[in-house]
Order: sequence, then structure tokens, then C-alpha cells
Amino acid sequence: MALRLPVYMDNNSTSPCDPRVVDAMLPYFTEKFGNAASRNHAFGWQAEEAVENAREQVAELIGASPKEIIFTSGATESNNLAIKGVASMYRKKGNHIITCVTEHKAVIDPCMRLERDGWKVTWLPVDPLGRIDLQQLRDAFTDQTILVSIMAANNEVGTVQPIAEIGAICKEKGVLFHTDAVQAAGKIPLDVQKMGIDLLSISAHKMYGPKGVGALYVRRKDPRVRLDAAMDGGGHERGMRSGTLAVTGIVGLGAAAEIARKEMPTESVRLKAMRERLRVGISSQLDYVEVNGHPTERLPGNLNLSFGFVEGEGLMMGIKDIAVSSGSACTSASLEPSYVLKALGADDERAHSSIRFGIGRFNTDEEIDFVIQDVVRAVNHLRDMSPLYEMHKAGIDLKTVQWAAH
Repeated sequence: MALRLPVYMDNNSTSPCDPRVVDAMLPYFTEKFGNAASRNHAFGWQAEEAVENAREQVAELIGASPKEIIFTSGATESNNLAIKGVASMYRKKGNHIITCVTEHKAVIDPCMRLERDGWKVTWLPVDPLGRIDLQQLRDAFTDQTILVSIMAANNEVGTVQPIAEIGAICKEKGVLFHTDAVQAAGKIPLDVQKMGIDLLSISAHKMYGPKGVGALYVRRKDPRVRLDAAMDGGGHERGMRSGTLAVTGIVGLGAAAEIARKEMPTESVRLKAMRERLRVGISSQLDYVEVNGHPTERLPGNLNLSFGFVEGEGLMMGIKDIAVSSGSACTSASLEPSYVLKALGADDERAHSSIRFGIGRFNTDEEIDFVIQDVVRAVNHLRDMSPLYEMHKAGIDLKTVQWAAH
């Protein structure tokens, strides 16, 4: 099979829609176009049946019951609904939330919004591999704590948190536990019962479904979780999320969840093998390459590498035929190093030299081999132009060099 360029290796940002998902969705654009809330004719019943089927498919992926699944527009909405919904509903009980510094912005920003509105937020640090310390979590609880929100797996460095242990601590303290499982769902096994999870956010487009649709799991018993709605209207989704349901997208999310549940055992083994092939292939040919995140407790398809003496943005420009993302969020005006890598203790140089490879369902070994070859070529080329790499190899400690001003 001929290699098709560019190679897509940014599956942590978004994943292509699985053709089987598209096939499941197609009829709901045209002949099955009913509104799932239209209760008095066949078109509505057909749409409602499709939605309830998808609810079952999503619930099965995470060990929940279908009634506990609320459909949303995606992970950002799910996270906002979980965090702000709990904060508002349980305000009389307490005003303290515990989260972590390496969360996705869709958790950090709602927590910061609550801080501005008078809630107290504890921001737990992480160790150099990206995991929180369970003792620090225990110590953070107060009699005002109402919610703990810790992501299942990190979007940048792929580190998986000890979710079951966190869930057990929250149960022991009688505090609700929310997890942003966007990167984890469909990639690693999740069970809301065994892991003591009360709220869990999912996004379809991270697991080969369509963009613009997601779900929030909300526990119904032991304890029954109640949320203040962010959107008021017709009382759809148990009153937690009003608005006409996006039937086509929901059908796609359901199909994606079912495929992920059935294929996860074999797919995760294959992705991990490709990840290791990529890691070994690159690090056996280049020196000063470091893995960011946990070496073993990580997502099967995530590899985040720092390349010493190379600038991440420059490297990305040097590998134009590969779609990856850089550790530093290069927004138009700022070249700030990634806050996730900084939280792991990486200095600016290491943070700026990192590249995230997101390996997914449709990648091949042939593509992995091309990526190895191209990255090695580009890094060698950039280092050949770098006096710093030469000086370091000559034994000069770059931290002691006094740079003369012109």
C-alpha cells in the first residue's frame, strides 16, 4: 500500500469519523429526521428510539445505566455542567472544590470562574510523571468540600491518574467525584461503579465519532447526584440539559462508543505496540530525547517527546508531512511553554522542545516508520545548525555560559 501524505498523528486533538459511525448516522439526516421529543407520531418515536439506543451504548462503555447518561454538545459543556451544576446545587453544603493543575482548560476555566464568584478551589500539583499525590488529595479536604474533579488521562502527556483510588477516597469523605474522561473513554477500561465516579464527561470526536456531541454521566443512586441546569427550556434530559436533541450526532456517539467497547482490548494492544515502535525508533537514533508523562501508566496511543537543542515549533515546520502538535500552545501572540509540562517540572527549554504524537485507529506501521525517519532527519538537520548542540557535545555547560550582548 502506498503511503499517503500528510500522515495524521494528532488523534488526541480530534480523530477521524469511523466509516461505520458515518453509516449509522446517515439515515438520521434524511428519512429518519424526526424530533426525539415529538411524542405523538412515528417520526418522533423513531428518533427517540435511536436516542435511547445510543444512551445504552454510551452507558455500557462506562458501566453506567442508560438513565444516567445526559447528552450535551461536547466535553466542554459536560465539564461546565458537572462543575458549575454541582457548585450551584450544593452551595448550602459547602463552597470548596479540589482539582488539579494539569486539567484541560474546560475544567480549569470553570473552576477559575467559580473562584471569581467566591468559591474556594484547591489546585493539586502533580509529580514529574504527571500524577497527583493521594495523600495531598486527602489533606486537601475540608468540611466545605463538595466536589473533586480530576481527569482520567491527560490530553498532552497521556498520563493516566489513579482514578479508582481517588474515587475510593471521595466515597470515604462523602464528596462527589467528577472525572473528565475525554481522552480515556474508549481507550482504556472505565467503570463508574468500580471506580466510584459520580460524574464523567465524554466527547464523541475523540473516539472516532462526530464533532459537536458529547455526554455527561450523572449518578442516580448512592448518592443521587443533582445538578443545577445551565440551560433552561423544555426540560429535556431529566431537566439537566434542555434543547432539541442532536439525534444524528447522538446516534454517531452511540455507534462510536459501541465500536470502542468491543474493539478496545485488541485496539489498545495494537496502539501501544505502535507507540513503542515510534519511541524506540526515534530514541535509538537520536540522543537527548526524553519521554514526557508516565512511562507505563499512560494512554496507549499517546507519545509526548522532548528533543534537546531543538525548538518544537521549528521541528513541526521541519516535518510538514506529519500532523502533530507541539507542547507549547502557540497562540498568535504568545509562545508560552505548555502549562502541563511546566507543572511536571520541565524547564522552558524542555517544554518548548516537546512534540505530542497521537496515534490512532487508522494509523499503520508503515506510517510509524515514515514518521521515525522524517523526525530523525529533521532533528539532525536542526541540530546541525545549532551551536548549542555542538557546544554541549564539546562538554560546555550551557547554563554557565555568559552570552555577550551586542
